[in-house]
Amino acid sequence: MNIAVKGMVIDMRGFKDVIGHNDIIQYIQNSVTQKKVSHAYILNGEKGSGKKMLASLFAMTLQCEKGGKEPCGECHSCIQAKSNNHPDIIRVQHEKPNTISVDDVRTQVNNDIVIKPYSSPYKIYIIPEADLLSIQAQNALLKTIEEPPEYAVIFLLTENAESMLPTIMSRCVMLKLRNIRTTLIRKYLMEMMGVPDYKADICAAFAQGNMGRAIMLASSDHFNEIKEEALQLLRHINDMEMSEIVAAIKRINAYKLDVNDYLDIIMIWYRDVLIYKATKDLNGVVFADQLKYLRERANKSSYEGIEIILDSLEKAKTRLKANVNFDLVMELLLLTIKEN
Repeated sequence: MNIAVKGMVIDMRGFKDVIGHNDIIQYIQNSVTQKKVSHAYILNGEKGSGKKMLASLFAMTLQCEKGGKEPCGECHSCIQAKSNNHPDIIRVQHEKPNTISVDDVRTQVNNDIVIKPYSSPYKIYIIPEADLLSIQAQNALLKTIEEPPEYAVIFLLTENAESMLPTIMSRCVMLKLRNIRTTLIRKYLMEMMGVPDYKADICAAFAQGNMGRAIMLASSDHFNEIKEEALQLLRHINDMEMSEIVAAIKRINAYKLDVNDYLDIIMIWYRDVLIYKATKDLNGVVFADQLKYLRERANKSSYEGIEIILDSLEKAKTRLKANVNFDLVMELLLLTIKEN
């Protein structure tokens, strides 16, 4: 199976190639081999955590003509599934960017599910971004989940399962995707993608347990640009005049869509400062190549000052999410950094 990640294609042949999520894979394989497959599942995890990949592999395994606990990848059904051309694996789509409407559910699920599978034991519906289901759409789907045909399986992929109606949640098996260990992510980036160790360290640290995000960062020139801009600011902010801070905010504004990456870079920098200040040890420090500047900052800032900065970064993220004025939020944050 080819999983696309922002311009990259990763060849995914089966569960054995998935990094992490061992508990979920074990559950899926037991369900398949023991023929205890539920009619509805919620796969819950942040963007890039692997929901689509696991749902696709689960669906592919259920439809595989060999009937094993892994998709064989070679039968007619697996070949159709790998090319996203399987008549009995339906991926629900929606035209409106921020909602999945009741009409989407009725036309693509409810009216279709009554038709028996074309060539497979199951008829499978994968609904990405199921958090976007309107209340009416969820109620329409609920009727199907309550009385599904014997052959039906529905996968709801969510970032926030709590947004679903309790009545839907109670009728679905919940599979929560947890963070993957940083060491596993680092190993994958180096061995499978050929990423050099220093870059793998940074990408794995930033990914915070999210493999999809790590792969995206490792393959992004734009991320390197943002990183260098942030480090340049952090190295010189003590000596910057107000006019220079305003100019820096204008440059940051160009990265508005990626501002969380920018703020995460600052956060990891100060986490490094905190580790170095407390231990004088570079083990566990991401920006070890910036030792001179980390040492200067550790000598200048108190523990309390670093905590104030880390707290301000969290507040800045929350304010930006709430659409508070970008320049105002960033100015307040940079002045807090400068003062502490």
